[in-house]
Amino acid sequence: MRTPREVPTGGDPDLAVVAAGFADPRRIRVLMALADGRALPAGRLAAEAGVSASTISNHLSRLRDQGLVTAEQHGRHRYYRLSTPDVEGVLEALARLAPREPITSLRQHTRAHALRSGRTCYQHLAGHLGVHLFRALLDRRWVVGGNGLHHPDTDDRLSAPGHAIDYRLTPEGAGALSDWGVPQRLLRVDTTLRYCTDWTEQAHHLAGPHGSALATFLFEQGWIARGTTPRSVTITESGRPHLDRLCGSPAGMDRAGYPA
Repeated sequence: MRTPREVPTGGDPDLAVVAAGFADPRRIRVLMALADGRALPAGRLAAEAGVSASTISNHLSRLRDQGLVTAEQHGRHRYYRLSTPDVEGVLEALARLAPREPITSLRQHTRAHALRSGRTCYQHLAGHLGVHLFRALLDRRWVVGGNGLHHPDTDDRLSAPGHAIDYRLTPEGAGALSDWGVPQRLLRVDTTLRYCTDWTEQAHHLAGPHGSALATFLFEQGWIARGTTPRSVTITESGRPHLDRLCGSPAGMDRAGYPA
């Protein structure tokens, strides 16, 4: 089995082989369920895809053959996870290109609302929550170099890692992020920070190792928690006062973590 990173020499990449894994809506739901970095059992993935146990087995086998997921054995159960962060990158890029499905049920509305409110992206925070946290870093001058806004007239693409803006960490920001558990090796002053242009908010959120370290800290402190919708993130009752102090009010988010 070949993972997407292992491009064979001597010819062009066979994009159709990998693309076939994204061509079925049931497999897309499986990949989306795994996109927050967790490993999940087949039963949970069958529920997410809306199929039977025998059917999910066939889809998981197909995804493994295409190098999109890997399997690991824990006791009697097999758990699946994305083979590489590149798979999540493809999902984000497809979300930027794809037409929006009409929302015809309360369940669809709830899922869409949850993902826009807060979600994981490459193991850092995205959506309304991620954008507002990054805005707070800029307002406090912990990060300088830009204003957090999407600039369509530059090489600043939606739903993609950004390159147009040179965000940098200030001495105050290094001290603050150190208190928030970001490793010292990442806290050199004037370090260039990675960012993504958020596809739902069309603004920037912190990415790369700094974004991942910050998200890890917030999860470990119990200030945020994973929601019932795959990849979704909500603010906890214990975390709300801390995020209020950092951000003022978390971008008008209500008690469930949704935009008010």
